[in-house]
Amino acid sequence: MKILDLFNRSHEENNKLQPAYIIAEAGVNHEGDMELAKRLIREAEEGGAHAIKFQTYKADTIASKNSPAYWDLNHEPTDSQHKLFQKYDKFWKKEFGELKKYCDEVGIEFMSTPFDVESVIFLNEMMDVFKISSSDITNKPFIELICDFGKPIILSTGASTLDEIQDAVSWVEAKGNKLSLLHCILNYPTEDKNAHLGMIKDLQQKFPKYINGYSDHTLPKDMKVMEMATILGCQIIEKHFTHDKTLPGNDHYHAMDKEDLKLFHKNMERIYTLIGLQEKVPIESEGPARREARRSLVLTCDLAEGSVITREHLTWKRPAHGVSPKDIDLVLRKTLTADVKEDDLVQWTLFE
Repeated sequence: MKILDLFNRSHEENNKLQPAYIIAEAGVNHEGDMELAKRLIREAEEGGAHAIKFQTYKADTIASKNSPAYWDLNHEPTDSQHKLFQKYDKFWKKEFGELKKYCDEVGIEFMSTPFDVESVIFLNEMMDVFKISSSDITNKPFIELICDFGKPIILSTGASTLDEIQDAVSWVEAKGNKLSLLHCILNYPTEDKNAHLGMIKDLQQKFPKYINGYSDHTLPKDMKVMEMATILGCQIIEKHFTHDKTLPGNDHYHAMDKEDLKLFHKNMERIYTLIGLQEKVPIESEGPARREARRSLVLTCDLAEGSVITREHLTWKRPAHGVSPKDIDLVLRKTLTADVKEDDLVQWTLFE
């Protein structure tokens, strides 16, 4: 599945429960190493991701020099956003062009979240959609600039009020872009008690026209959070991705790896089997139960030919080889054309 396939499906089709589009959020876990970035691409594809997404920024354009940290300093001791971004802002147009080419060779879609005007311009040549970070949901001029390229927008909604989300949606609507809204909690990592997957349903109800999804920052554990988000109807799921969860730093320890992603897909195979059809119908394997466990109208006494059936002549018992109890009103006051015995099933052939 390609991301544009998702945006080009009908609203009705996207409302059906089906496999989500999985984005492996590599971010800057390449740490400026091209070979490591390519390894992340290979492993994301091997794990079953549809896309791998990086982040494109320069420290000087994303954060002021006095921007404080908002992450767990026990895992990432850098106390300034600007200092942290300086560690990982070495990739630019040339490097991302190489990664885009490698993604095409491997067979996985390339994405990267832009954080400034220059990166928006050169990434436009490489991507079919734009991803906008939760941190830019109130950045009207930036959202409008990205919308001017005419591509679908995936917008994360972490730490946002409904009014803020509605404002951002209105800016996108004014430009006419297709849109997906991702539930997100801006905690790294997000504790289970703070995941609030119920907000997914609220976004679906408040913004029913748009593709819904989830940007997951919980610890991968058994991948149940992603499974639940899928069952709740998320069409896009994004989760941080690494090749080694034991590495130090802000992203590695709460990211999934290829084995986590494989586990998710394996678990979902059984879940989709359990979910099965999404329209209520009797299935073939229920045929014997429909015939043997349902009831037929049954006579309560012997009756002679010519007798007129009354309510006292009828009860209902298994199997369903005769007239159904749902048709009892059609049987009443009918005249028998043959003698019958107590406990005989009522058949339509007994009447005129």
